[in-house]
Amino acid sequence: MLKRNIALTVGVGFATVAAAASMVVSSDGAARSMSLSAAQSSAPCENSAGRPWCDRSLGSDRRANLLVKALTEGEKLALMAGDDMVGPLRAADDARFRAGTVHGISRLGVPDLHLVDAGSMGVKQGPNTGLAAGLSLAATFDTRAAASVGSLVADEAAKRGNDVVLGPATDIMRVPQGGRTFESYGEDPLLSARMGASWIRAVQQDGLMAQVKHFPANNQEAHRYWVNAVIPERTLREIYLPPFEAAVVDGKAASVMCGYNRVNGKPSCSNAALLDGVLRKQWGFQGFVVSDWLLGTKSTHESVKAGLDLEMPIGVFYTPLALRAALFTGKITWADIDRSLTTRFRAMFAYGMFDRPKRPADGQIDYAGHAAEAQKLSEQGITLLRNTGGVLPLKTGAKVAVIGKAADQFRSGIGSMHVRPASTITPRQGITARGGADAVTFDDGTDLTSAARTAGAAEVAVVVVADARAEDGDLACLTLACGAANDTSLGDQDKLVETVAKANPNTVVVMQTGGPVLTPWASKVRGIVQAWYPGGHGGTAIARVLYGDVDPGGRLPVTFPARAADAPTAGNPSQYPGVLGNAVYSEGVFIGYRHYDKKGLTPAFPFGHGLSYTTFKLSGVKATRTGVSVTVTNTGGRSGYAVPQLYLGLPGTKKAPQPPKQLKGFTKLALSPGQSARVTFPLDARAFSYWDETRSSWQKAPGCTKVMVGTSSRAITQTTALC
Repeated sequence: MLKRNIALTVGVGFATVAAAASMVVSSDGAARSMSLSAAQSSAPCENSAGRPWCDRSLGSDRRANLLVKALTEGEKLALMAGDDMVGPLRAADDARFRAGTVHGISRLGVPDLHLVDAGSMGVKQGPNTGLAAGLSLAATFDTRAAASVGSLVADEAAKRGNDVVLGPATDIMRVPQGGRTFESYGEDPLLSARMGASWIRAVQQDGLMAQVKHFPANNQEAHRYWVNAVIPERTLREIYLPPFEAAVVDGKAASVMCGYNRVNGKPSCSNAALLDGVLRKQWGFQGFVVSDWLLGTKSTHESVKAGLDLEMPIGVFYTPLALRAALFTGKITWADIDRSLTTRFRAMFAYGMFDRPKRPADGQIDYAGHAAEAQKLSEQGITLLRNTGGVLPLKTGAKVAVIGKAADQFRSGIGSMHVRPASTITPRQGITARGGADAVTFDDGTDLTSAARTAGAAEVAVVVVADARAEDGDLACLTLACGAANDTSLGDQDKLVETVAKANPNTVVVMQTGGPVLTPWASKVRGIVQAWYPGGHGGTAIARVLYGDVDPGGRLPVTFPARAADAPTAGNPSQYPGVLGNAVYSEGVFIGYRHYDKKGLTPAFPFGHGLSYTTFKLSGVKATRTGVSVTVTNTGGRSGYAVPQLYLGLPGTKKAPQPPKQLKGFTKLALSPGQSARVTFPLDARAFSYWDETRSSWQKAPGCTKVMVGTSSRAITQTTALC
C-alpha cells in the first residue's frame, strides 16, 4: 500500500514534496499524477488522440462512461479514495494545503481533484476573507445575501486552485448549545433550504462544485462519530431532509457529504435507504457522494453498495486491498466500482475540468474589495433584539465606554469552517474609529470595580460578550458565565453585564455568539445587539449598526430561550446527548419555535424577531392556495429593512399533530419613510402537506389552514384562513 504510506509518512517534509510533481504508485501498480500546487498549462483533453472521452460533442454521461472503460482495475481502485492526510491539518495556515486531494491518472489525462473547506465563513486555505458565520447569513433572511457569499467563496476557492468547496452545512439546529450551530442556517427547514440552495447555485454558476453537508440529521457534536439518531420518518422528511432536498433539486448540488452519525441504526455513509433510495431515486441526484473526513466511512462493501462514491481524506475502508477483498468475496462487483467513478467523472466533465487548464493556486484575490463586501453582509445579519428608551443608535460625539475582553478579539467558531482572516477589525477598533478616540474609552472587564468605574464615567456603556463554539464538542451550558471546554478565558460575562448595568443605566450588550444564549440580565440593560460571529471586519459592521449608519438588517433564525429548561431537548438525556449511543428524536417535528408554540412557552427572543430603527405596518392580506400577498409600509422617520414572514397553521390529526405555525415564506425589502410595497409569497401543494408514514408519501392536510403574516413568529398582525 505504497500510495497510502506516502501520504502518512512524509510529515514535516510534505511542503517540499508538494512543490514538485512526482508519481504515486498504488499497491496495484497504478501510476498516478501528484501535483498539489502546480497548475497544468494546458487542458487535459487538449491532447485528444486516442481519448474518445475528450469529444466535447458528447454529453457528460457518455464521456464519463468512456473514461471508466479505459481505466485499468488498479487505476479504478486507486481512485476510490483521497490521497492527502496532511493537507487538512495545515490548510488553515498555509495556502499550499487544502482539505483533500484525489490524484488523477496522467496517462489518460485525468486531472487531480482538489477539495477545500469553504462554507459560509470563507475559504480555509491560508489567510482569506473572513466572512460572518452561517447563522449570521441566515439572519439576513435574504437569499440574495446567500448568493453573494457563494460567489465570494467561489472566487477565492477558485483562485486557490480548487474544484470542490465543502459546503454549505445545512444541518438543522436541534440542540441550542450545539458546537457547530454557528455553521448552520438555524432551526427552520424552509429558511435553511432556501439559503442553502441559493448559496449552492452561486458557487456553481462560478464554475466550482458545491458539496452540501452533513447528510442527514447530523445535529450534535456530542458522540458525533458514532451516535445513532433515532428519527421517525415524518420528522426526518419534514424537518431534517428538506434543506438537502432543496440543495439537490433546486440548487443542483454536484456533491453530497454524508455524516459521521448513524440514522435509525445505519451509518449515514452506508445507508442505502437514504443514499440510494431517497437521494438518488426519489430526488434524482446525479452527483457523487463523499464521506466525512477520516471516520465517516464505517465499512467497505456496505458503503460501496449503498452509494458512497469516494472516501476522504485517504482510504481506510476504500484501500485497494480492502476493495479487492470485497470483490473477491462477491460482496461488491466491478459494476459497483464503475458506478461510483462514473458519478464523479460525470460531474468533472460537466464542470469543465477536462476541457480547461487546471486553475492556478496563486490567483490574485481582491482582499480589500471582498472585505468590504463581507462587512456589508455582516451588517445585514446583525440583529437588534432590544432597544428601550432610544438608546440606539448612538449619537456621534457621545462618551462611550467599550467593556469586555471580547471587544478586543476576533471571534469565530473553531473547526473545519474556521478561517484565518487576511485582515481583522475588532469591535473595539471599529467603535473607536467610528466614535473617535477622544469619545471612546476601553476596559477589558477583568476587574469588575474598574469596569464599573469606566462605565459610570460614560454616557453609554457597550459591553461586548462572546461564546466559544467549536467542532467536536457542544457547549456545557447556554449561559455566558459557563464558558466552553475549549475557551474559558472570558470569565463570568453575565456578572460583568450586571455590574456594568448597575453602574450605567444606558448599557448596551453586543453578543458575538455562535447560537442562542441565555440573557438573564436582559431587563437590566437598554439595548441588546446580536452580532453572531461577524467576520474579519465585524468590528466595523457592529460600529455602523450601533451608530445608525445602517439599519440593523438581521432577524433571528433561532429561538433564544428564557430558561435552559425550556429548550426542546432539555432535561431528557434520551433525546440529547443520547443513552447507550441512541439519541431519540421523540420530540418529532416540534423543534425550535414549533416546540415553544406547542408548549405555550414564552422565549426571551422568538424566531424571526429583530428590531429596526424605523417602524413598519402590514396590511391587506389576501390568500389563495397559490400565494399570499400583503402590503408593507414604512411608518417611521427613516429608511430601514422590513422582513415580513408568512406562517401557515395546518389542520392536525391524532396521527399527525401539527405545530401551531410553520414558516412558509419570507422576503426582505428596503423601504424609505412612508413607502409601501406589495409583496407576494408563492405557495405550492407541498406547503399544505405533511408526510404520511402509513402511505410513505406527502398528503394534503385535511381541513382549513390558518394564514398568518407578521414580523416574527410571535408578532403576527395579519391573519386569514383557507378552507
